[in-house]
Amino acid sequence: MKKKIVVLGCTGSIGTQTLEVAAELGYEVLGLSAGSNIDLLEKQVLEFKPEVVSVRDDKAAEELEKRLKSSATRVLSGEEGAIHVAEMDGADVVVSAIVGIAGLKPTLAAIRKGRTVALANKETLVAAGVLVTREAKESGAVIIPVDSEHSAIFQCLQGNRREQVEKLILTASGGPFRGMTRQELEKVTVEQALAHPNWNMGNKITIDSATLMNKGLEVIEARWLFDLPPEKIQVLVHPQSIVHSAVEYVDGSVIAQLALPDMRLPIQYALTWPDRLANSFSRLDLLRCSQLTFEEPDTDTFPCLRLAFEALAAGGTMPAVMNAANETAVELFLSRRNKFHHIPRIIDTVMSAHSPVENPDLEDIEKADSWARTQALKAAASLNR
Repeated sequence: MKKKIVVLGCTGSIGTQTLEVAAELGYEVLGLSAGSNIDLLEKQVLEFKPEVVSVRDDKAAEELEKRLKSSATRVLSGEEGAIHVAEMDGADVVVSAIVGIAGLKPTLAAIRKGRTVALANKETLVAAGVLVTREAKESGAVIIPVDSEHSAIFQCLQGNRREQVEKLILTASGGPFRGMTRQELEKVTVEQALAHPNWNMGNKITIDSATLMNKGLEVIEARWLFDLPPEKIQVLVHPQSIVHSAVEYVDGSVIAQLALPDMRLPIQYALTWPDRLANSFSRLDLLRCSQLTFEEPDTDTFPCLRLAFEALAAGGTMPAVMNAANETAVELFLSRRNKFHHIPRIIDTVMSAHSPVENPDLEDIEKADSWARTQALKAAASLNR
């Protein structure tokens, strides 16, 4: 069946690869939302001819409208525009690939409409897991993970019952600084942190991978996606990034999903589920996998993973606070206004100052997010004196 899709965050790493997969499958693109990269968005509109597109601000929308004056595509702007795209009628799958907390409201809008959501936006479940899962249950929306690790777990659970699961095993590459000491991390540059050994990702997620916060966010995601307590979620460092994750069952069997490190594979599975379709992507050759190794993560040197488990245990608005503090600290590092090893220190400082609100609604989450960003800037300024 030729599906119709909507892509939120279409000019980012996941968004562009999603459109590549859509072209491979011959899927129709109904709507697109982007930030400010109208050069790339213009090319995507000309290729896929969506009914509606949305950009972050009015000025960018005006410029895009001028460029697309001969096109039938309607141009919207702002958060309202992204929400309109997310709610479009006729979409078989809404791909949520907006980076950061900015993806929360558009994703919630799609969920409230009962859509099938291919979720690549970690922050939606990290900051608002209780709210999002409750809304999905009420609307009948289906959430299919796009992250390679969660896609792997999702695939390993097919045909089995959740009550038979002993634990989920999330694998992590270890990032570019695996094996380094704390002292060595004090000298890390932005360029070094962005040089991931296995994956081609956006800047923010690449830095999160380097600090192991990416895995921490995935732990919180897994708790909500698969409705399992944190004590049933294990993280192992797997430098080769071939085993994308695994599920251990109560009988001792472990089912794993293996593939080359290519995000197009989990993207395609999310788009085609419950079916599998052929593609032209490179195949894993087991004869060339000379060694697959696993080790415990070093949470003393990389404390972000530990902080994520602590945020999940605290519950309420604490994960939203942790996420906002991390987003702010990473943004400061990428703009060279903060040091790499300060990222977990900023997060820890902000979390320590927060008293979480239990069972938060959207307003509580937004307030916690805003407060945490202000506190993170203060913490960073203090560290950089």
